[in-house]
Amino acid sequence: MLPDLEAFFIFAVMERVAFIINPFSAKKNYQPFLDELKKKVSNPLYYISESIPGTDDFIRENFDRVDIFVAIGGDGTISTVARNLINTDKILAIFPAGSGNGFSNETKFSKNLDELLEKIKAKASRKIDTFTVNDRLSINVSGTGFDGKVVKEFEKTSRGFKNYIKVSLKTFFNYKPIKVKFFDEAYQQYNGRYLMLNVANTRQFGNNAYIAPNASKSDGLVDMVLVKKFPLTYSALFAFRMFTKRLKDDEYVTYLPVSEISFKVNTKNWHLDGEFNKIKSPVHVKVQPASLNILT
Repeated sequence: MLPDLEAFFIFAVMERVAFIINPFSAKKNYQPFLDELKKKVSNPLYYISESIPGTDDFIRENFDRVDIFVAIGGDGTISTVARNLINTDKILAIFPAGSGNGFSNETKFSKNLDELLEKIKAKASRKIDTFTVNDRLSINVSGTGFDGKVVKEFEKTSRGFKNYIKVSLKTFFNYKPIKVKFFDEAYQQYNGRYLMLNVANTRQFGNNAYIAPNASKSDGLVDMVLVKKFPLTYSALFAFRMFTKRLKDDEYVTYLPVSEISFKVNTKNWHLDGEFNKIKSPVHVKVQPASLNILT
């Protein structure tokens, strides 16, 4: 392609792209990304979001003129952008800037702006599944019990992986198991007390902690992961397996691949893609197959 035509093509593509920045992600240090973006893209359309309603309004106002919406932040930011794009032909792209970056890891987005811009120019995409928890969207991993409590306490810190480990250890020793009761007779054998219950559309929480190493984001199913409270002697093995993609069914861990399931649980503390939420029982989880367009 001739240089002038190539420049025009790049400009035309970037005219149809919007960058949505969460200024509270990445230790509130988004300015280097924005400076680099302005050097490489002429007059980029971007929005620095300080609220979820603000993000929703920006997407709605620019929906018809934009093909690719780029979320700059963590899984919560990505989920906020994604919910506006469900079941449309609009494409979600990501520049990871969160504390865990689970979803961006699983969808192969890196902290390299040049790579992202090359993907945007190519404009290739594919459909992946999402799911809802009582009609609230989740794109990665959501859960209740121990990790719901951890996220609640973690949000009181300055975040970061070290703080997550500290909060997790402190919470583990004091946490009482939750009670789970399934409505469907086929699953009632799993009624009982659990340390945590997770619903996994992808394999990892973030930071390469693989809670569901066999989960797929394009099979029409989520992996429900039931973890019983285990003794301290098992914790090292659990951690080793989680960080090496080797977690599996055993006396403490149960995997249930499902497309839809309902149950009661005696806590309202949930996290949806790492963001704390209050969700009342009964809880209804439902997969939305091939509902989100992702840049590849």
